[in-house]
Amino acid sequence: MAKELKDLTKRSTDYSRWYNELVVKADLAEQSDVRGCMVIKPYGYAIWERMQQTLDQMFKETGVQNVYFPLLIPKSFLSKEAEHVKGFAKECAVVTHYRLKSNEAGDAVVVDPEARLEEELIIRPTSETTIWNTYRKWIHSWRDLPLLCNQWCNVMRWEMRTRLFLRTSEFLWQEGHTAHATREEAEARARQMLEVYADFAERYLAIPVVQGVKSETERFAGALDTYTIEAMMQDGKALQSGTSHFLGQNFGKAFNVQFVDKENKLDYAWATSWGVSTRLMGALIMVHSDDNGLVLPPHLAPIQVVIVPIYKTAEELEQLNKRLGEISDNLRQLGIRVKYDNAENKRPGFKFADYELKGVPVRLVMGPNDLKNNTIELMRRDTLEKETIDATGIEAYVKNLLEEIQTNIFTKAKTYLDSHIFECNNYDEFKERVKDGGFFLCPWDGTAETEAQIKAETQATIRCVPFDVSQDNPGTDMVSGKPAKYRVLIARSY
Repeated sequence: MAKELKDLTKRSTDYSRWYNELVVKADLAEQSDVRGCMVIKPYGYAIWERMQQTLDQMFKETGVQNVYFPLLIPKSFLSKEAEHVKGFAKECAVVTHYRLKSNEAGDAVVVDPEARLEEELIIRPTSETTIWNTYRKWIHSWRDLPLLCNQWCNVMRWEMRTRLFLRTSEFLWQEGHTAHATREEAEARARQMLEVYADFAERYLAIPVVQGVKSETERFAGALDTYTIEAMMQDGKALQSGTSHFLGQNFGKAFNVQFVDKENKLDYAWATSWGVSTRLMGALIMVHSDDNGLVLPPHLAPIQVVIVPIYKTAEELEQLNKRLGEISDNLRQLGIRVKYDNAENKRPGFKFADYELKGVPVRLVMGPNDLKNNTIELMRRDTLEKETIDATGIEAYVKNLLEEIQTNIFTKAKTYLDSHIFECNNYDEFKERVKDGGFFLCPWDGTAETEAQIKAETQATIRCVPFDVSQDNPGTDMVSGKPAKYRVLIARSY
């Protein structure tokens, strides 16, 4: 086994350290020289690209079009929506000057005091303000609606505690921003996009999720409702993996986005916004991976199949290249992403360990004896099982196997999630059990005071009011003893 795997901390020893090491050792990302920011390396970015391309197509199938808005936002824009500015003020990075100059000694660069901006600019933490300021120019009549836009970009939120992919000061994401003529249309769109996220998480990332609505305390700043998908990591903690917000007319009114409706009356546009980020990379790692490295679902893996020849002589390599080249071409014709690694600069054992660490779903290996016998060795990453099979028809076998692996990875995660959702009505019991992880369905009286007490005493938060849990007769709040308004999902989280 390669040194990289020998040095990888076991999940059972230190789950957080295992995660941090795996991100780096699997060549996904590394810390940058800028505090709180990261360098996403080629393999990590290839996974993000797969996410981006898939989601982009799913968005477009609902009528969404891509746009791009500036990175910098006038500070005055943020003050126009009170809740919004309150929610993001502590995380904003501010641009105050537009020029540098050399100091008098000529040995350093300093800010030019004469180049101060008339109005300071915010590096976007999110783009509702600048987008709705622009929408005012685009929307005049109900015929201009709905306006369905999305942008792929980076944002900056000045985080004090950072972890690669999960929480960084700068991260990549998409942010959708839609405008509608009626409340009903906007609410329907917000729920529709949450369904898109849930579908993507389950069909492509193989991550089962719980859908629900956030409490008022946990809402996006400026939203009337925030809908969420919550995923469970292997340590039992929750990760908010995507959110969709019904913004009401808050931004329409703040930026005076009015339109003439079908009755020839002026009204303010109704809004949604929704987004997922490179945090999904963290979810992908923590839900599926093991002590040997990444485990990638085939639907998302940049390399679905790697093929490695085993040889001693140039003649053997030439013969293997011909046969394995045919198999590679046939797999590609089936739409499978293949890498044929016949590079001479690394030993086969290193290659095996490296591709295992990087989570490639299927590995095929052929040597001279295999070539003679028309056999090939196959290993599947999800179970680490190996088998030697007939090379004739291997392409169809692999295509079916990839779907089997995708299903198996999802089923394993779903079984874990379902077995770690607990009903709990007793606060003392909850305080003890939540330390070991899990999602807890508990009665809640709906007050911010009770919510704050739970967070302060247990470090757990109300993740959502889940859609698939009956809210009939929710019982008695386990903290206050008052009649409960909802059954909510509570967990510790990242």
